Order: sequence, then C-alpha cells, then structure tokens
Amino acid sequence: MKIIILGAGQVGASVASNLAREDNDITLVDADPRVLQDIQDRLDLRTVVGRAASPEVLQRAGAEDADMIIAVTNSDETNMVACQVAYTLFHTPTKIARVRALDYLKHKKLFSQEALPIDVIISPEQLVTQYVQRLIEYPGALQVLDFADGKVRLVAVRAYYGGPLVGHELRTLREHIPKAQARVAAIFRRGKPIIPEGDTIIEAEDEVFFIAAKKNIRTVMSELRKLDKPIRRVMLAGGGNIGKRLAQALDSQYQVKIIDRNVERTRELSEELDRSIVLLGDAADEELLKEENIDNTDVFCAITNDDEANIVSSMLAKRLGARKVMTLINRPAYVDLVQSSPIDIAISPQQATIGSLLAHVWRGDVVVVHSLRHGKAEAIEAVAHGDESSSKVVGRAIDQIKLPKGTTIGAIVRGEDVIIAHHDTVIESDDHVILFLVDKKRVKEVEKLFQVGITFI
Repeated sequence: MKIIILGAGQVGASVASNLAREDNDITLVDADPRVLQDIQDRLDLRTVVGRAASPEVLQRAGAEDADMIIAVTNSDETNMVACQVAYTLFHTPTKIARVRALDYLKHKKLFSQEALPIDVIISPEQLVTQYVQRLIEYPGALQVLDFADGKVRLVAVRAYYGGPLVGHELRTLREHIPKAQARVAAIFRRGKPIIPEGDTIIEAEDEVFFIAAKKNIRTVMSELRKLDKPIRRVMLAGGGNIGKRLAQALDSQYQVKIIDRNVERTRELSEELDRSIVLLGDAADEELLKEENIDNTDVFCAITNDDEANIVSSMLAKRLGARKVMTLINRPAYVDLVQSSPIDIAISPQQATIGSLLAHVWRGDVVVVHSLRHGKAEAIEAVAHGDESSSKVVGRAIDQIKLPKGTTIGAIVRGEDVIIAHHDTVIESDDHVILFLVDKKRVKEVEKLFQVGITFI
C-alpha cells in the first residue's frame, strides 16, 4: 500500500516505524529536514521536506497515486486542509486526520464529503480519556480494552497471593465461575510470554490477560486478585485538553480535584465544571498535595504535556499516600524507564493512536487494533468473510486453523452473542474474532488468514 504520512512528530514517526516494517511504500512529509534525516537513517522510506497542506509538496510526495494519506501534524487546521487538498486535487481514496480540538469534533457535519472530506478522525485526547475512564471503572486492572462496540473486553491484571485461581490450573476457572465464561488469552511471567493451556498454573505476580463479556469482568478479576475498593476520589494534574475532558467525564460520579498552574485555564475550568474542585498550583508542590489530602486520594492521574513533570508529581503523590498513580508519558523511552518505579500505570497516547490508525491500514477486515505491553504485543478484532472454499477460517473449528505461533483466539462475537472460544468452536461468516498476539511481528500472518480468496464472489 502506498501511504503518505504528514508530520514527523512522535505520532508520525511511530506510525511510519510500524508501517515501514510491513512492506508498505511510505513517504514521510515534514517541514524540518533534520527530523526527516534522523528518521530516514533508521527506516526504509522516502522523505519530502515542505508544508504538509501544500499541493506542490503533496504532489512531490506522490499523492497522485497514493492509497492513503495520514495527516498527524501538530496543527488540526493543517491536517484538515491537507485532506481537503488530497481529495480535491488527487482523489486520494482514504484520508485520515488527527483532530484534537473539541471545537471541531463536536460538529459532525464538518467531516462529510461535501465539507471536509476526512474518512477517519483520530483524537488522541479522546482515546486517552476513554482509556483512563475504563481503568477507573475497574480498580486493580492494568489495561482495559474494548472490542465489538464494548460487548467484549480484554483486561490485564496482576495476579496476587491469595487469589482463588492463583496456584491452580487454568482449567479450574470454569469450575470456579461456571456462569461467567472467560478465556485467559496470555500470561506474562517476569516479562516473558506464556501461551496458556489447561494445565498452566497461574503464579502470583503473573500479568494475566483475559477476555470476557463486559458483565463478567469483575467476577473474573476476583479469581485472580482481591478486588480493590471502589474509586471515589480522583485528583488530576493538568487541566489541558485531556484533563478537561477527563474531569467532565468523571464529574458526576466521582469527587474530582484538578490542579493546573495556568490562571486563565483554571478560571475557565471552574466555570465549565459543575462539581469538580479546581486548584491553581503546581502538582509537584508537596505542601499543596498534603493540604488537599493526597493520602486519602484513590487515583492520582498526571496528564500534562510535560513528561518529566508528570513523572515527578506522580512519584511524589505515591510517596505521600495516593492509592494508585497513573502517568501520561509521550516518550517511549520514558515508558520503559518507569516500569520499575512506584508509578502504577504508564499511559502512552502514541500507542493508543497507532492502534486506531493500524485498523484502517491493514488488509483483511480488521476493525480494531490495540497495542499491548507498550507495543510488544497486540490484540485484534477481525471479521471473518466468505465460506469454506474461500476463507481459511470460516467453517473451521479453532483447533483446525493454522494460527501463527503465539496467537490465540479468545472470543467470537456473533450478532449480539459473545462466545468464549474453545478448541471445537466453529467460526461462521461475519463473526467478529478477537485474537491475542504475544509477538506483534506475526500481524501480517493474521491479516492474510482473514483475507478472502479469489473464489469468493
């Protein structure tokens, strides 16, 4: 596939890195030649220096025969205009744009073929807001991801000493909770993946990924760890785009405090938020945190644009008694750095954004992609099409399908029904199949598995 990526910032570079490894023809456009040179030294792709929305620059980048344009510059306006130019002058089939401002996003009519012809809008702020909301909804979870419009969720938890299933074989899960079906998709023990079998024994400190219908999540979590107390008090460090959205989303159900050091921004937040307490100050100010009862806070979430400030304020909040701390981190190197720190959960906007983008790039009907364990693993929702003669999966039981090494099928959504996958489960046409890959390099093999052969009419 011929893809033009506009913007070589953190998101653009990460997307280029993911797609360049998958035999795509990638051209990266940015106004800064030094950034492009650095990326070109590491990746096999073309680069073009220039303004992303310029017709002449797009033409040089190969827009006349491009299959897709992904506009992820730091400017919403540039991204939108670039898609308009690509559609009007070059008839580019698929146009994806990152749009961050709520001012634009709340007006759906803007993004139609008659107005701004953008096929897919990516909003990192919205993705991160939803991500944090799900973590707050399920205290104790490390990651909570939606599939099939929320009918199925993939949840990661750390198994604790004393959990009913800890120290027992996986096959006993069905005996413990016969009415709440679930499937353990993968286990990571001391950072290394284990493909779960019936006789696999879960150990304390294992990172366990399981798939279940939304209504059964808490029941399954209780088998692996003592359930955390419900969350009541949330403190947010940063009142920017993400902080504001998150406060609005949590305002009615939780006691929310939001700290920001910008006078004008705190004034706006206090006017727009109904119940949240808005504080002017520095989230890394020890006295301020103590005054605001940080030791009685269930979740402290640092979501400013400054990675270093987020890390410092989160570590301080944890030391002062916050029950759980979550930290927004943009730089991939920092994400790995905090793994052994007191920070409970590192949130990467790039990984969330890349997953959304990849679902629109891959061949085969892949509708959802989630990056796991900071990009090392992947969870995919793919739709099965065709019949037994044209498909490698339709009409076959799961144990008859040649899945790539390290890949498991966790669940199937058929209409409104959630079917937890077993070895004899037969896949039908139009099933939504949720797969877990411990090695993301196997993605191309999964993609081919769900492509329909030429006999399908």
